[in-house]
Amino acid sequence: MPETLQSSKPTPPCARRDENATIEQLGRARIDPYAWLKDDNWKEVMRDPKQLRPDIRAYLEAENAYTNASLETPTTALQEALFEEMKGRVKEDDSSVPAVDGPWAYYRRFREGGEYPIFGRRPAENAFGKDGVEQVLLDGNEHAKGCDYWDVRKVSHSPDHLLVAFTVDDKGSEFYTLSVREAATGKEVESIQHTYGEFVWGEDSASIYWVARDENARPVAVFCRTLGLGTDALVYREADPGFFIGVQKSQSRKFIFITANDHTTTEWRYLRTDGKDRALTLIAARERGVDYSVVDFDGRFWIRSNRNGAVDFALVSAPHDASNEENWRVEIPHRPGVLLLDVEPFADFIVRMERENGLPRIVVRERDTGAEHAIEFAEQAYALGMSNGYLWDSPWLRFEYSSPSTPAQVFDYNMRTRERVLRKTQVVPSGHAPSDYIVERIDAPASDGAQVPVTMVRHRNTPVDGTAPVLLYGYGAYGITIEAEFRTGRLSLVDRGFIYAIADVRGSMAKGYQWYLDGKLEKKINTFTDFVAAGEHLVNAGYTSRGKIIAMGGSAGGMLMGVAVNLDPSLFGGVIAAVPFVDVLNTMSDETLPLTPPEWPEWGNPLNDELAYDRILAYSPYDQVGLKPYPPMLITGGLTDPRVTYWEPAKWTARLRHEAPEGGPYFLKINMDAGHGGVSGRFASMRETALEYAFAIQCVGPAPPVWTGS
Repeated sequence: MPETLQSSKPTPPCARRDENATIEQLGRARIDPYAWLKDDNWKEVMRDPKQLRPDIRAYLEAENAYTNASLETPTTALQEALFEEMKGRVKEDDSSVPAVDGPWAYYRRFREGGEYPIFGRRPAENAFGKDGVEQVLLDGNEHAKGCDYWDVRKVSHSPDHLLVAFTVDDKGSEFYTLSVREAATGKEVESIQHTYGEFVWGEDSASIYWVARDENARPVAVFCRTLGLGTDALVYREADPGFFIGVQKSQSRKFIFITANDHTTTEWRYLRTDGKDRALTLIAARERGVDYSVVDFDGRFWIRSNRNGAVDFALVSAPHDASNEENWRVEIPHRPGVLLLDVEPFADFIVRMERENGLPRIVVRERDTGAEHAIEFAEQAYALGMSNGYLWDSPWLRFEYSSPSTPAQVFDYNMRTRERVLRKTQVVPSGHAPSDYIVERIDAPASDGAQVPVTMVRHRNTPVDGTAPVLLYGYGAYGITIEAEFRTGRLSLVDRGFIYAIADVRGSMAKGYQWYLDGKLEKKINTFTDFVAAGEHLVNAGYTSRGKIIAMGGSAGGMLMGVAVNLDPSLFGGVIAAVPFVDVLNTMSDETLPLTPPEWPEWGNPLNDELAYDRILAYSPYDQVGLKPYPPMLITGGLTDPRVTYWEPAKWTARLRHEAPEGGPYFLKINMDAGHGGVSGRFASMRETALEYAFAIQCVGPAPPVWTGS
């Protein structure tokens, strides 16, 4: 390390400890010496970050200063190079493929140098041309002026195309303001504060159904706002704090659905949009562990459900006015190992997305004949997405395809003739040759014999002799599967000789719903041991070696990072834990936090279940920090994050320094103007990625890290 850095190496902050901060629960006691980092005023801080207690702010700023001096400043040149590479792979004036709705084609685009999207429309007859006169509905760059953070969650035009509504969060706390404007003039018509961000238009174009948050920031109710009156009528309020409320409209536009869910249990209600009957009707009463979703097709509700042991889901249908189970008709029976992911209806077709052996496919069924055909692809690993846009009485389906080496392609597919029209191929301005990269999907054996899928991409010149560094990404919660899609940013590591790998550990649904069930509650340990097994297999198979793996995950994936590094610290050369959910026992014991009651079905409730308490305590990263040779860690958080609150990464970092002072170093970076998703703006977020990748390169690259000896 250069002498200038040696002579001015910074000293990491040392958080004060309160050894008397005892928590008694279920006849058990534990010490939480850094509990003081949680501001009692946290709800107000979410809405106004200036309300943060001064001593907490001082500590967080000291941590940020240490990270800046020890990591950010010494790697400035590397970060800048990474950023310019990533920026060079992005088409700055990119735009989405227009979606036609009646007389207009709607789209999103960016201007060159713009951080935020512009939402616009042009006449439908010029949907795919360049001649139509554009109407700008929302310019994010203009709307975000003066904001340190800006995020638009949803933009939607009224059925008569005269109005546009959108929801914006300007603090990162996920409290969204819903605004309604005249589409032609931009004049504001209505504004609703502190919403959850989700809404749908009534078919009369004069009403909006929107989701409200309660005092604990949970989506708890749906209201109907009649524009011009400034008042709201309650449509539905949820009594159980463990269920989050949502609202959506059927593709047929005949129904508005009100949904309640807690990850594994759902309940749907509907009301008709024709104005004749405003009554809210229950489709199927909630039943613990029963997950279902509903679409309107062929004069019936088609219900995707795991009821009656259909672990990977079946598809049934029922009359609109008699949707109880005795009236169900099986349309697609349960097929073990074939996970039914999604269903999209059209007037004459119904399309489903399903996954088998880890790979997705699209299956089209004709309404009149029941005949089916699949749209399949040949690569070892790839990602698919589909959309029916605004069109109902149409044979055209839109889908997107990509793989870790293949840029995204958007197709319009005629379900009647099977014609494919390529509407867009993702442009990489600095150049990209898919043949330069090798994509592999392998299985890593877990300790109990389960086979853990691992998807990898590497440059064709990267040797498979144990010398390559690996960035191993994992998540493994809530059934979320990390798709094998194309991400240009990863190429900055891959082109430097890294292998980028994704471990589809249990807790995801990569291998079906049972794969998820086998990675939650009393089986949660499988998520963590699967990740370690994936890393060990990459070593044993000669892809890399111990100490050359950078482990990376965020949110619940950050918990995975904390447990994995406790299980086998020497396997990893570094850890990137983004907004990590690591103070698990304390968070799951605080029912005032926004996500806690809905999370109990995922982790267990340690407030009334001794087994859940002991199980969570046994793996909670914050509670299990010990005197171990931890590798360097980059730990990030957001001050206004309502999902993983800022004090979780802050407390974990403080405890790591105290309990394992010979490990690390530990770098904490708290974004003081953002929440769960990090900074807003497409280029600003690239700079965050550049820091993460610079850290990874420093940990396992050819040169010693700049923090050696600190």
